[in-house]
Amino acid sequence: MRDFQLPDRSAAYGANAMAATSHPLATLAAVDILRAGGNAVDAAIAANAVQCVVEPQSTGIGGDCWAIHVSADGRVSALNSSGWAPGAATPERLLAAGAGAAEEAGSRDSGMAGGGRIGQLSPHAVTVPGAPAGWHALLEAFGSRSMEELLQPAIDHALNGYVVTPRVAFDWHRATSTLMNSEAGRRFYLPSGKAPAVGERMTLPLLGETFRQVAREGWRSFYEGDLARKMLQSLGEFGGLHDAEDFALFEPEWTTPIRTGYRGLDILELPPNSHGLTALTILNILENFALGELDPRGGERFHLEAEATRLAFRDRDRYIADPRHGDVPVEQLLARDRARRLASAIDRDTAMTILPDPPLDPHPDTIYLSVVDRDGNAISFINSIYDSFGSGLVCPRTGVNFHSRGRAFRLEEGHPNVVAPRKRPLHTIIPGMAMKDGKVWASFGVMGGDYQPVGHAHVITDMLDYGLDPQQASSSPRAMAYPGPLKVERGMPERAVLDLAMKGHAIAWADAPLGGSQIVRVDHERGVLIGGSDPRKDGLALGY
Repeated sequence: MRDFQLPDRSAAYGANAMAATSHPLATLAAVDILRAGGNAVDAAIAANAVQCVVEPQSTGIGGDCWAIHVSADGRVSALNSSGWAPGAATPERLLAAGAGAAEEAGSRDSGMAGGGRIGQLSPHAVTVPGAPAGWHALLEAFGSRSMEELLQPAIDHALNGYVVTPRVAFDWHRATSTLMNSEAGRRFYLPSGKAPAVGERMTLPLLGETFRQVAREGWRSFYEGDLARKMLQSLGEFGGLHDAEDFALFEPEWTTPIRTGYRGLDILELPPNSHGLTALTILNILENFALGELDPRGGERFHLEAEATRLAFRDRDRYIADPRHGDVPVEQLLARDRARRLASAIDRDTAMTILPDPPLDPHPDTIYLSVVDRDGNAISFINSIYDSFGSGLVCPRTGVNFHSRGRAFRLEEGHPNVVAPRKRPLHTIIPGMAMKDGKVWASFGVMGGDYQPVGHAHVITDMLDYGLDPQQASSSPRAMAYPGPLKVERGMPERAVLDLAMKGHAIAWADAPLGGSQIVRVDHERGVLIGGSDPRKDGLALGY
């Protein structure tokens, strides 16, 4: 039991259904659907659509989505709806557009970041949005409500307005320079020339009309209809290489989750091009240590987590890419004997001095939500535009803010993640699911770019090794060992920070919160749902 004299909040409890999201309006939309008889997928789509309006810095209809669904009878399904590069995208063509030029303060003149990588604000960072196709696929397979019905709350907030919450305002202000990347970005998202303040009322009428058109005409209108034509026209004006076939041919992919065991739990993640493999690798390494004997807020626990992170990310950057364009040795990377060898390379008293060479920059903006319904169906769902406000390229004809996922590509021939026509980039967003004896133990996720696999390992070890409830696991302090120095949150105990420094870690205070978790734990023995929502965000878990 938590200390009620300390600032925190209690876990949410419910006997029927529960939703956990990063925004109050999204949680409310999900619970409204659940109480009206809708199922987990219905609630997740309604909540996510709301977040695309009220958390525009983190997600949008112009982004990608992934999900793991477990039906009441234990059947597991996984969806990868991450978009691909234009058919005309090749290293040669993109290098000719300005290879080697440094990305400076949001400039998209060259479209390239330093070292010949695609810059965040470049039109070449825009891959085909996968989100609407993913929403449709989930509803077609498992939903009980129409897209038209489920998009209504989002449409209402976009057309009639919503109030900006504190974390959203914080992120919005930090992303002001990104929104200066397009005239529509400035016009729609920077009223009066600046980011909205906490408590300010916002409307996004053009985006609301786009949602209304998708609701009325169906998801295909986004990829082949009038909406697609308008988006392609704008992307062409921005300098993109996208054509009608890039949108029309896109389809999401149903796939099989990859998994590993951790102290009696079965942890499920999405396979590559997702880096869910990284989370499983971290857990495989950590299982070789008796974490439960360590202080959950102590330096030794965070030291082991940091070293496991470095080793796992080294593998990620060497191997993970779109498996349709090359083999990814998943089974070999998850082999137990390999994890033991990696664990044996960790010195419990001294930080490694040779670190992986980071090819990607940190990118913290995504939404994640978890829903379990009254029948026992569960969905772990994530939707992202990658960087805060994505590319900052906003379509003036539809209000769609295009994501920047393509900047995860490399332009280096021979690299597994090199850009190629209709190839999907390495993806950082990862929904998670923990199962025990064929039943859902927890539907969980931790948004936050590169931090996500570390966060998955962190909350699982918090709950399993230290017995924390989902809210305590969501609230506990965090550290991130990739890339560069060990970034620690201000909530980390001073003694732990000192211990980490004495072990040789270069310490840097995190300039923003690390990640944001949402967890629904299923207690089958008592017939109870237990929810946690990260206090680093504005949302909450709510059950009934």
